[in-house]
Amino acid sequence: MTEHILVCTAWPYANGDLHIGHLAGAYLPPDIFARYHRLKGNKVLMVSGSDSHGTPITLRADKEGVSPRELFERFHNSFLETFQQIGLTYDLFTHTDTENHAQVSQDIFTACLENDYLFKKTEKQFFSETENRFLADRYIEGTCPHCDFEGARGDQCDNCGKLLEPTELVNPRSKNDGSTPILRETEHFYLDLGALSDGVSDYLNDEKTHWRANVRNFSLGYLKEGLRGRPITRDISWGIPIPLEGYDTKRLYVWFEAVIGYFSGSIEWAKNSGDPSAWKAWWYDPSAKSYYFIGKDNIPFHAVIWPAELLATGRRLYETDENKSLNLPYDVPANEYLNMEGAKLSTSRNWAIWAPDLLSRYDADAVRFYLTAIAPETRDTDFTFADFIRRNNDELVAAWGNLVNRVLGFAYKRYEGQVPPIGPAGLDEADKQILAEVEAGFETIGNLLGAVKLKAAQEEALRLSRLTNVYLNDKAPWKAFKENPVAAGTSIYVALRVIDNLKILFAPFLPHTCQKLHEYLGYEGQLFGRQYTQTFAETEQEHTALCYDNSQAIGRWKPSQLPTGQAMQKPGPLFKKLEPELAEEELAKLL
Repeated sequence: MTEHILVCTAWPYANGDLHIGHLAGAYLPPDIFARYHRLKGNKVLMVSGSDSHGTPITLRADKEGVSPRELFERFHNSFLETFQQIGLTYDLFTHTDTENHAQVSQDIFTACLENDYLFKKTEKQFFSETENRFLADRYIEGTCPHCDFEGARGDQCDNCGKLLEPTELVNPRSKNDGSTPILRETEHFYLDLGALSDGVSDYLNDEKTHWRANVRNFSLGYLKEGLRGRPITRDISWGIPIPLEGYDTKRLYVWFEAVIGYFSGSIEWAKNSGDPSAWKAWWYDPSAKSYYFIGKDNIPFHAVIWPAELLATGRRLYETDENKSLNLPYDVPANEYLNMEGAKLSTSRNWAIWAPDLLSRYDADAVRFYLTAIAPETRDTDFTFADFIRRNNDELVAAWGNLVNRVLGFAYKRYEGQVPPIGPAGLDEADKQILAEVEAGFETIGNLLGAVKLKAAQEEALRLSRLTNVYLNDKAPWKAFKENPVAAGTSIYVALRVIDNLKILFAPFLPHTCQKLHEYLGYEGQLFGRQYTQTFAETEQEHTALCYDNSQAIGRWKPSQLPTGQAMQKPGPLFKKLEPELAEEELAKLL
């Protein structure tokens, strides 16, 4: 049965290049997951975009003396290049400074207001006398009141993960000039999370056994502490205006409007596709499933606050049928943190491996393989160049790449560039056993991928490739060929068919090289669809997005039917062996 699968990925702040922690934690996993479901024949919609309105953008723009738009467009375009290079198949990767997103965000604000889930409150917020303006939360830093971390931000502590109000910080200071801000009264709209607490509680306690334990426990713990009203507007000039008169100097707070991007992005994709209501199949069909891929610092926003926002709208936005409700997140498979060379990643200290730099020197599939192998799914993990090179050489090259090279190379050379026939003796028990074992992988690996256990799924595909190497060593067709090329041909045919199966099992993880292998085996067409950028015109401006067309994809999640006699292409190596000395060279660049 065909399913509708909505794949949502965290919206990166467009204030700097992406690093390996971003790729491993939030951007590569959803692509693997989406590719699997497309191969299964499910209807996938994968959406996200650049967060254009966050305070990190204005902070860096101020520092560089450029406009926020100029800054975010620079890094938005960098994201598009990086995602194309590593092969992320977004149906739409847009950004939050579009007219569509502004309209949808304002409509959600209005719906929450009309349903009495917003209230106004005058409060004291930090004001910089040296800059003569209110300071947005991320313009303030200080000591966390919960864990004593001295570099906590005004909205969240990166050390303990607690969400904060700026006034909770100990010894607050302006991030711009280090001055001590004063408190001054200002009026803002609040989302009444307390009034939504019962609905959120019902949601979190309803059949969430498929959630990762750390995500569910964190969310329930956050709920147990008690939800209270949270401001959704700020005294800033960069962002989405409040759709009410008298609030010209205020904008929607980024935490409130950025998560709306999953919804607005789906609507934008539908408009661009020529069927403006197509998004409803993923948002209003109760059988559709939505997955939100994020890092653990974003758990409360996606597992608690975003469901609360949807509940506050009445779950009927742009829908007149009273029997339909907007879907709440089906799963939030948040990852833990990826560290680097034994230390926590830190962009401020430049302790990071930047994605564009890494992809300029190493093949995309080698990077995809390693980041999946060390994926921080349930605990923090560590990226080291020594381990990257070891796994590339000992696993990717030795177990999978060499299997492909020796079988395809032998078949192409000894059997006139064709898939050899099965001999008159047919398949023996060893032949049948290896075929059965690998074909069973479509269920076992498929189940792991469906449960978002991506690391285990890749490990299982690698195990099957090792098992095939054992089969091949036992059969030794290169020796048997001298006396009985027909019998040797049967073993090579079996090995080729196994490789054809493994090609699909590895395809979500290694799409670039599996496409090459697909062609080496003599097939035509693309396993996956076409990835491209497109510029869309709006009333006031244009914007460029990353898009994906799956209509011509021929890949299917099912066992091989490789025909004998099929003409092959001359094969070449799929992967490169890396010299161990590279690890020291890479470390030297970092230190």
